[in-house]
Amino acid sequence: MSTVAGSAEPTPAGAGEALPGIDAHPHARAVLLPALAPGGNPSHAYLFHGPPGTGKRTVARGFAGALLAQGSADPESVVERVRRQSHPDLTWVTPSGAAEMLVADIEEPVVAASSRTPFESSRRVFVIEAVDTMNDQAANRMLKTLEEPPAFAHLLLLTDRREDVLATIASRCQLVRFDPLPPARIAHGLKGVEDERAQACARLASGDARTARLLASEDGAALRASAEVFVRAALAGTTGERQWTGLLDAARTAGTRAGEEALQRTASELELVPSKERKRYEREGLEARRRGERRVRRQTLDLALRLSELWLRDVLCVSEGAADLIYAVDRRVELEQDAGGRDGTRLSKAIELVADTRLSLSLNVSEELALEALAYRLEAVLAR
Repeated sequence: MSTVAGSAEPTPAGAGEALPGIDAHPHARAVLLPALAPGGNPSHAYLFHGPPGTGKRTVARGFAGALLAQGSADPESVVERVRRQSHPDLTWVTPSGAAEMLVADIEEPVVAASSRTPFESSRRVFVIEAVDTMNDQAANRMLKTLEEPPAFAHLLLLTDRREDVLATIASRCQLVRFDPLPPARIAHGLKGVEDERAQACARLASGDARTARLLASEDGAALRASAEVFVRAALAGTTGERQWTGLLDAARTAGTRAGEEALQRTASELELVPSKERKRYEREGLEARRRGERRVRRQTLDLALRLSELWLRDVLCVSEGAADLIYAVDRRVELEQDAGGRDGTRLSKAIELVADTRLSLSLNVSEELALEALAYRLEAVLAR
């Protein structure tokens, strides 16, 4: 579904006043700041690419605010309304499909809207997240707009997977690279978290500040614990206790919470919809809620399996005498217990099994059956 603006993302500490957080990304700074300078000539389309959690949305929001504020009698007010997600000339699009962006996400919110003159600014800005998930129909519709954009329209495309963006889309955009954030920087940003735990969350997040913040939260701690119980059961040969159900429960809880939040948003927006369109809007909202629940459930389960994979990786590091390379630095004692007498080849095979299961879940296999099968395969591979 499209919205006026995307979900808020905390701004990384930095010295870039025009675009908070840009100081952490030299390439993005070199591309974007000159476009905002007096006499600058911003491109009609940019592709922000880099790992998740590196600040792409933060910088996109700041850049959108700066573009819309140029020429305004009260630029600070414009920037503030963009920050509050309430400027009429900013449209922020996120995929409504469970695993892809649909043509409906693009058709009216971007293709049709980009041909209409701005409401109050001299420009209109469209931010489209996860462009790598566009289905063919949506990509073709987007391509037409990128090829013949109105002079007042600027499109900011965001992706975590540059390699999956269609070449025809990427070639019509100015590329803006965002590099992974160093673990030390991420850990420093986890305020109120004990130092060793903050370091572990930052390392486990692999440069993704959003994931690190999640792992440092109460929900993240519970997810880490579920993944640890799951893997250690396989290492101990106690798979028959169905320890994988903890991963499923955590994923389902996250999906349900996301669905409830979507339902609340739909209810609040419904008041602004003309009465004759409310049934259609409610129906579309319920469908979007269902897809959103499924998307968040799959993302949470994938993260849980990624944590399981990293636990095995840390055990392998300890078993090979490279304990200084572990990620879960707050769980050294437990990792040393699991590493005692372990065979490195078997641990490597176990890591491959988890990676294969993560891949299979993206193909809509049964989550419970996939986890149960993984648990027994891990136990068989790791048997002493």
